[in-house]
Amino acid sequence: MTIRNIYCVGRNYVNHIKELNNVLPDKPLIFSKPTHSIIKANNNIINLPANKGIVHYETEIVIKLAKKYSNKETLNTLVSEMTIGLDLTLRDLQQKLKNRGHPWLLSKGFPNSAILGEFTPFYKESDYKEKLFSLFINKNKVQEGKISDMIFNLQFLIDYIGNNIGLDEGDIIFTGTPAGVGTLNNDDQLSLMWGTQELGSCSITFS
Repeated sequence: MTIRNIYCVGRNYVNHIKELNNVLPDKPLIFSKPTHSIIKANNNIINLPANKGIVHYETEIVIKLAKKYSNKETLNTLVSEMTIGLDLTLRDLQQKLKNRGHPWLLSKGFPNSAILGEFTPFYKESDYKEKLFSLFINKNKVQEGKISDMIFNLQFLIDYIGNNIGLDEGDIIFTGTPAGVGTLNNDDQLSLMWGTQELGSCSITFS
């Protein structure tokens, strides 16, 4: 299934909000990435921009829509697959954009800024609430989270985006990152984990 639109949720975990000194939202903070930002993590080398400041990793559960959104259907019938992904951010640039009141697109939408592991079937949210997702860099765990820690759960996110923007078959949603974001460095080796299952791996180079 071709990926059509990429929606992302900011500030959906309390501890991540605290680590970046942001304000707790009363509604989901939604932004998007262009489709050319997508790259699969399949034991490959991923090139990122150099000389644009630090690049932060943000590890997230990513869900994929199986059909056009309808508020008469539930998460379990609307979502077909899920994976673990990385929403990469040019953090210095993002801060400058935020200070000016500008959109985040330049800091979030650069090539290879949406890294995706292998998609796996999604059954129902209750099966996954306490299952950990994580990122390992150079064999060290640097970030982990679970669905039950989200401020806005998956059903709420789908309804919010579906009613305000629209969702259709092939759209994906990066659902937010927990605490522990950090800087990527040249030659880092990354593993995207769903419990004990590795859904993707890659190495990083800057040029």
